[in-house]
Amino acid sequence: MQVHEGMSSSPLTVGPSHKLRDVARLMSERKVGAAIVMDPDAGGPGIITERDILVSLGAGQDPDEEVVGEHLTRDVVYAAPDWSLEDAAAAMVRGGFRHLIVLDHGEAVGILSVRDIVRLSVEANPTDIAAPLRNGATTREEWLKGIAASGLKL
Repeated sequence: MQVHEGMSSSPLTVGPSHKLRDVARLMSERKVGAAIVMDPDAGGPGIITERDILVSLGAGQDPDEEVVGEHLTRDVVYAAPDWSLEDAAAAMVRGGFRHLIVLDHGEAVGILSVRDIVRLSVEANPTDIAAPLRNGATTREEWLKGIAASGLKL
């Protein structure tokens, strides 16, 4: 399976001047954990995640004052629509993140999340997807490594 088969093709997109509270509200309404940040002054799209917002809140910052541009990730690993889901999962494990922005000819066309990979994996391999858990995986990273090592087709 390829990234384009599992990605969200209508991702939430925000700007760097959006307030964190507004982005959190939008993410909650859409039931997503990340948004693409389009900044015309940047070299490419960035990403803001629920974790970025939690870090800000945990530091005591005011979500009505803090802007996305101060909290987003700019050094992003991008996926192509024709990547295999195995390659996407491996990139997530190597990078320690849960979302990939999907670019097609330089344009952001979607987001792929770990949840998307799990959903497609369960649909394709309903009994085999739990093998890494039976083999002792206790974290998301261990589970993804187990999936990649097992040769399961995602």
